[in-house]
Amino acid sequence: METTPNLDEYGAIAAELIDLGVQYGLSLISAVAVLIIGSLLARWLSRGLRARLEGIDKFDQTLTPILTQVVRYAVLVFALILVLAEFGIQTTSIITVLGAAGLAIGLALQGTLQNVSAGMMLLFLRPFQVGDYVDTGGGSGTVDEIGVFMTRMSTPQGLFVAIPNSQIWTSTITNYSKLPRRRLDLLIGISYDDDIDRAVTVFLELAKSDSRILSEPEPIVVVKNLGESSVDLELRAWTAKQDYWSVRFEMTRAVKIACDKAGISIPYPHRQLVFTQLPK
Repeated sequence: METTPNLDEYGAIAAELIDLGVQYGLSLISAVAVLIIGSLLARWLSRGLRARLEGIDKFDQTLTPILTQVVRYAVLVFALILVLAEFGIQTTSIITVLGAAGLAIGLALQGTLQNVSAGMMLLFLRPFQVGDYVDTGGGSGTVDEIGVFMTRMSTPQGLFVAIPNSQIWTSTITNYSKLPRRRLDLLIGISYDDDIDRAVTVFLELAKSDSRILSEPEPIVVVKNLGESSVDLELRAWTAKQDYWSVRFEMTRAVKIACDKAGISIPYPHRQLVFTQLPK
C-alpha cells in the first residue's frame, strides 16, 4: 500500500534544496567573480609587461608579444583552477581533467598547435625579427609582431597581413634586412651599333659618382646577354640595405639621362613592314 509524503517530508526536501541552492549559488557567484577578476588581471599584467619591455632599449622586441601572451594565458589558467576548486574539485582531479582536456584539444587542434610550435622555432632560431622586411610562402612585408599563433606584417602598400606560423616555418624565408648591404643589379640594353666599351665606361663613372654606392666591392659592368635587338649590359653595385631602393630608382633615371648625353641608344622592340606589289 503506497503512502504519500507528509508535510514534514516536503519541508525537509525544500530545506535541503534551499541549502544546495545557497551553497552552489554562492559558489557560482564566486566563480564568476574569479573569472572576471582573472580576465582583468591577465589583461592588465600583459599590457603592463608590454609597456615595460618596450621601454627597455637593449631588449629584443621580437620576444615582447610571446612573453606578454604567456603571462596572460598563465593568469587565465590559474583563475580557471581557482574556479574548479571553488566547486570542491581536488587538485589531483583538476590535473586529471586538464590533462584529459589538453589531450582532446590537442587532437582536435593539431593545426593550431603546429602554429604554436612553429612560432617557438621562429623565436629560437631567429630567421627574422621585428622590423625586418621578409618574403615568405604566405606573403611579404615588414614584420610587426611574432605571436603565438601567427606573424603580423605590414606591406609597403599599407596593407595588414597575418600569416600562420606553420606556413612561414615550412616555406623558404627571404630576409632583405638581415645583412647590412645589398647588391644592385641593373639591366641596361644598348644597340648593336653602339660601342660597348664606351657604354661600360659611362655606366661605371655614373656608379662611382654616387656616394651611396660602395667602393668595395667595386662596381662592375658585365655583358649579360646578346638579345634579339639589344646587347644587354648589367651594372652590379653594392649599397647599404637602407639605400637600396632609392639608389635603384634614381640610378635607373640617371642611366637614361647619361645614355642620351653620350649618344647611346636604348633599343626597343620594333617591326619592319615590307609591302610588295603582287603581279596582276
